[in-house]
Amino acid sequence: MAYSDNSPAGKVVQGILSDLPGLMAVAVVDVTSGMSLASHSNSPAINPDTAAAYNTEVVKQKQKAMSALKLQGEKIEDILISLSNQSHLLKLTDNGTKFIYLVVNSRDTNLAIAREVLRDHVSQLN
Repeated sequence: MAYSDNSPAGKVVQGILSDLPGLMAVAVVDVTSGMSLASHSNSPAINPDTAAAYNTEVVKQKQKAMSALKLQGEKIEDILISLSNQSHLLKLTDNGTKFIYLVVNSRDTNLAIAREVLRDHVSQLN
């Protein structure tokens, strides 16, 4: 399936699709609103726009926990959620205002490569 969206978020989704064609789903998400700015799914079972809203809450709760623990000088780089057959990775921008949400099959995708792909693309959102 071709994906075309020339916004910065759309270009990030296109780039990740190019680098990880076997991904299950990907979205670029605004942390403040929980809205997906661009998304794509290769799996009818996963709606990345719905998942974006729920995963925004995960990010916000972790930010609150860090604040409560007074973890100054620290920032969230990524959050990994490991399921039985899937890995869900949330990679935040340096300023923490957006994140890339990626779902891959944990048996088919090397997690280190997936993290590197997200690291390469997240800088385009800053």
